Amino acid sequence: MSEQSSTGEPVTAAITQQAIAPAKISERIESLDFIRGLAVMGILFANIIAFGQPMMAAVYPGAFVGPTDDPTGWMWVTQFVLIDGKMRALFTLLFGAGLYLFMERAWARGAGRSLQARRLLILLVFGLIHFFFIWKGDILTGYAFWGLAALLCIGMKPLGKFVLGGLLFVIGSMAFTALFASMLMFEQMETSGNAELAAQQAEMGTFKTEQTQEAALETTLIQSGDYAGWVAHNLSADGHLFDPLFAWMQMSLETFPLILIGMALYQTGFFSGGYARRKMLIWGWASLLGGGALALAIGLWTKGEDLGFYATNLSLIGTSSFARLPMALGMAALLVVYSPRWSGWLAERVRAAGRAAFTNYLGTSIVMLFVFHGWALGLFGELSRPQLYLVAAATCALMLLWSKPWLDRFRYGPLEWLWRCLTYGKLFAFKR
Repeated sequence: MSEQSSTGEPVTAAITQQAIAPAKISERIESLDFIRGLAVMGILFANIIAFGQPMMAAVYPGAFVGPTDDPTGWMWVTQFVLIDGKMRALFTLLFGAGLYLFMERAWARGAGRSLQARRLLILLVFGLIHFFFIWKGDILTGYAFWGLAALLCIGMKPLGKFVLGGLLFVIGSMAFTALFASMLMFEQMETSGNAELAAQQAEMGTFKTEQTQEAALETTLIQSGDYAGWVAHNLSADGHLFDPLFAWMQMSLETFPLILIGMALYQTGFFSGGYARRKMLIWGWASLLGGGALALAIGLWTKGEDLGFYATNLSLIGTSSFARLPMALGMAALLVVYSPRWSGWLAERVRAAGRAAFTNYLGTSIVMLFVFHGWALGLFGELSRPQLYLVAAATCALMLLWSKPWLDRFRYGPLEWLWRCLTYGKLFAFKR
């Protein structure tokens, strides 16, 4: 247990609020904004398949409605190696860093963890609205829930956060790898006339059957334009009412560890020049290339398995975790080193997109409602993989177009402002 200050916060927190000057915090925010801007756009490319096709298709190409226009599977492999899981991991590290940054500023004002808890509970409400009424791929509820859990560890030393986060992440990676590897092996076993084994294989196939049936129902509801029916299905006990709880359980072995690691990185000055530049470059490139090589090997193996259902689940949910963390850390290190030198118009717009990341994340989901649901443009299930990438690219361009002009006139993104007002229970100035 860490010592407590007279305010009830850890002594480390009391020291932090004296040691971290406002100007230094501002520098750290600048560093985080650029990385956050890239991450929120990368997440869109990771999610675009699940926006325009059944959720199952994001993992298993065989669930596409219509042709994928990726007959050789190389687009799947490319997305798997470069994007899938990596952008989410990077964004989660940033969430952990942002959580500690918020606490620094709260401590500097004499506030404590209760303010952060209120902020996260409000985020939980946003996430539940997002999940049930906009898009089921929401990550905000998991961030809110495990962010609250991370508050219990806020007084731990950075090394303790690194060790606990790394240990939980490895345990989760091994557990999911073992689960889906056993399912794949069992599916491929020869029954050789063994009726009992054949029956067990058929029972195991129930998981795939249920996923396929859910994908068909989702497609029907969205394509028909029955928004009320789609929401009712999401809120029903037979539908997705309890999915957030199951998601939190799954995220316990990825999101929670990465939040802890993100906090530890922030505390040690990772995002603000606390590490030697040369070491950051060596570490960054070695982690990115080493993790990328492992991800490529996994992707090629999956392609060799014809992108089968259990093979893709094993790779995306299981084995890729071992490549995901080093790649995310490598990207973060390189962006911390290189991004301060990027000061052109594009870099400024990326930073602005990062400052309005909350609005851009939720705003993207709202835009996709109008693009894909049957009551609007009705493109759900109509676009192939390359066409969906074009939609993602156009939406990223929209983020870059609106974010900077808006923030030139206003202090916050729209949802950032609302979240801030709800957190503090008062209206803040909106215009500059």
